Amino acid sequence: MKKDVHHRTLEELKALVQQFIDERDWQKYHNPKNLAMSISIESAELMEIFQWLTLEESIALKNNKAKFEQIKEEVADIIIYCLNLGNVLDIDLSQAIVEKIEKNKSKYPTSEYKGNFE
Repeated sequence: MKKDVHHRTLEELKALVQQFIDERDWQKYHNPKNLAMSISIESAELMEIFQWLTLEESIALKNNKAKFEQIKEEVADIIIYCLNLGNVLDIDLSQAIVEKIEKNKSKYPTSEYKGNFE
């Protein structure tokens, strides 16, 4: 059974990003400082799409083909830089995510925070 190329594991995505970087010999530019800055820059580009929109307008963007494509690209850029930072710093991203969710469960117990963000 052939694996769907659109559904990859975190490790497969990290390898795909690393291959892309290696093929272009960009390792010298992809240090932790530059990658952290790039994550922030791409995040700002994502925020710019939503700037000045009402809540309803922001939700409706998923029905705007051009804007939705732009959103997908910015989200992908952010994740690509995060995966690359994980590669550069040798972070086990799966483990880090699970650990952070567990930490958040303790910090924000359901009994106190269900339906309440304050």
